[in-house]
Amino acid sequence: MIVLQITHTKNFMNNLLRGSDFDEFLLEEAVIKTGNSYTIDGHINKEFYGDLVSEEAPYELSRWSDIKNVCFELIKGRHTPLGFKFIMQVKPEHTDALLEKKGSALTSRDVAFVINIKFSEGVTTITSASAIRTFSLDKSYEQIWDESIKRFLASHNIEFEEI
Repeated sequence: MIVLQITHTKNFMNNLLRGSDFDEFLLEEAVIKTGNSYTIDGHINKEFYGDLVSEEAPYELSRWSDIKNVCFELIKGRHTPLGFKFIMQVKPEHTDALLEKKGSALTSRDVAFVINIKFSEGVTTITSASAIRTFSLDKSYEQIWDESIKRFLASHNIEFEEI
């Protein structure tokens, strides 16, 4: 687990809410505090989709690309939000590809790669995390994810400092 402080919040927010940089992530939860507080549970209600669930909702969590406009509408305005928190997860197929590339025996059934994006008191941070679903003495998946998220941010020209 690492904590990265974003050095240019305005640019980052534009990438997050208006760009496509984070579209391959899934949203677990969003908490937005403006004039009111809003909480979005990103878990899919599969019964809503009926027979079309595999086409319209192939994941347990909502795609960020499907939810980001809602979050943007809640955040935009004349006033800076009091704060927000987005908990996002890497899609299972990307987790599998990353683990396989690094030679890990684990799969997305064993571990989920997560980022917590938090804005509070004018500071934006991203915390990497991993949720292990099975017992493993091998903790290399933590380093794999920590290094990958730093490379991801750098490749999208998102400046940060490790704190």
